[in-house]
Amino acid sequence: MGVKERREREKESLRGEILDAARDIFVHEGYEGLSMRRVADKIEYSPTTIYLHFKDKSELIFSLCEETFAKLKLEMEAKLPRIADPLDRLHAGLRLYVDFGLKNPQQYVATFMVPHDHASPEEKQRYMSPSSNGMLAFGILRHGVADCVSAGVLKPVDIDLASCSLWAGIHGITSLLISHEAFPWGDKNKVIDFLIDAMVEGLKATA
Repeated sequence: MGVKERREREKESLRGEILDAARDIFVHEGYEGLSMRRVADKIEYSPTTIYLHFKDKSELIFSLCEETFAKLKLEMEAKLPRIADPLDRLHAGLRLYVDFGLKNPQQYVATFMVPHDHASPEEKQRYMSPSSNGMLAFGILRHGVADCVSAGVLKPVDIDLASCSLWAGIHGITSLLISHEAFPWGDKNKVIDFLIDAMVEGLKATA
């Protein structure tokens, strides 16, 4: 390995260390508790080093969210195209989302459950950009709904409305399973599958 390649690897390794530290602070102490200095202290580097990777706290938080969405998007892209039946594919995509959140609870909390009320209008627009990993991941869900409608296995419906509603449902069960683990859920897998079945069956009602 050449010097350039080694430096790039070290740079990426440090960037990952910064994101891990920032995520931990963000989840446990919230937006106000996160600062470039706090991250630097946690990983025992100078604040200047953090600024070499992220220009400010806003960019750091956005990068945390983008990293999580990217992992989710890649998993969807790797697994869902293998499923030929559009309804089975939609079911699998919804279940994959929940499983991803439960396997990565810290990342999920930082991305989806900690309020981002501090974000400026410009920052919120960046999160909603069509090229952001978050919107690309949502686009995969939307395509799944559209494919089912086109195939006639779901009733004709407003694609965006149905997609947002499905996302709200799976986000709800994911966040509750993470934040209320002690609740007497019984068999959690049965709860998840029952909810997904109920939502999809509702869209099939007049197909």
